[in-house]
Amino acid sequence: MQTNNTFSIIFFTRKSRNKRDELSIYARITVNQKRAEISLKRCIQVCNWDNFKARARGISQNSRILNKYLDHVYGQLLDCHKQLLEEFKVISPRAIKARYLGDDNQYKTLKQLVEYHNSNMTTTLKAGTMKNYFTTEKYLNSFLINQLKVDDIYLKQLNYRFIIDFENYLRNRKSQRDIKMLNNNGAMKHLERLKKMVNLAVKLEWLTKDPFQKFKLKYHKYDRQFLTEREMATIETTVFYSEKLEKVKDAFIFACYTGLSYIDLKELNFHQIVKGMDGNNWIHTKRAKTDEAVKIPILPKAQQIIDKYNNSKEQHITGLLLPVYSNQKMNSYLKDIAKACEIRKHITFHVARHTFATTLMLSNGVPIETVSKLLGHSQLSTTQIYARVLEHKISEDIHNLLTRIENKKSKVIESQHSKQV
Repeated sequence: MQTNNTFSIIFFTRKSRNKRDELSIYARITVNQKRAEISLKRCIQVCNWDNFKARARGISQNSRILNKYLDHVYGQLLDCHKQLLEEFKVISPRAIKARYLGDDNQYKTLKQLVEYHNSNMTTTLKAGTMKNYFTTEKYLNSFLINQLKVDDIYLKQLNYRFIIDFENYLRNRKSQRDIKMLNNNGAMKHLERLKKMVNLAVKLEWLTKDPFQKFKLKYHKYDRQFLTEREMATIETTVFYSEKLEKVKDAFIFACYTGLSYIDLKELNFHQIVKGMDGNNWIHTKRAKTDEAVKIPILPKAQQIIDKYNNSKEQHITGLLLPVYSNQKMNSYLKDIAKACEIRKHITFHVARHTFATTLMLSNGVPIETVSKLLGHSQLSTTQIYARVLEHKISEDIHNLLTRIENKKSKVIESQHSKQV
């Protein structure tokens, strides 16, 4: 490949700051009269350096080793220049120096990618999502150190085997209690986050090929937990003497009638209660997770809970609509509530959202498009994950189908009978 650039490499020395009788050796790259220098981290006695040849004098073992190293550096710098030419990159002393030192895009490492992603996404992704990426980073660092016995690897070393080995590490990694930490979907979530970071590297041209191209994320489908109408009524009518349990119960039931997630309910204030065109109160908010605007009509039972805490001392202090504890405490208290109500289900606060979609909306004939809008989903497929078709709903639909078939048969028989008469 022809080029009009002038290019040269020379070795030179500077006096050592610490020892007067020693010289520090450098390489100087010159392209079109512009320079970049690299410290080779090698020293030599003043009397042993030949300025004319830019090499060590003599045939001693130390001189031969040093000269062999300088020849190797010279060859590597020439190879860096050749690579940049073949890649149609701009040739400059800095570019050659960066390629030699591994500071350019071709030599970006996995840790550099993770750090770049996490530092740039803090303003784009929510704090809860970033927390998950930091956990994935922790697992990656642990995998590199404990499994591969290295501190870092170049991105070009990422391949299908790395992904498979990391997956096995996630599945088999055990805690100090000798209990598996991650199930299948937990491992897949970490791999999904790694895949997103690798896609970023491909877009930034730090990687030429996506190692996830032949890898398929395999999630297990589980039934979403929700409460039946009877279970909801049991919790609603149970009065708890503990003030904390009563507050948690009210917040949970309110979420069952509004479909709000934990964080959306926690941040809800009375300014977001607006009179709608129908004259009823509505919740106007934005989902913290997706920033989607949501408008939810406040049903009578939800309004009763609002009225219960209206003008309370806590509301005046915080400005929030309802008293809500941390997510961990809410889930812990919900276990006590479920036990007291003899509900044999694993209840978390998010179960309220499933209950709203399934028990309150879909099983009562509300169209899935409306439910999707109330939940603040941008895609209908997301709502279909929440929305379960209940057995009694299937039975009801089949009963309606049979009724329509019988009606059609009756009409045909009546028509035939009228013709005969």
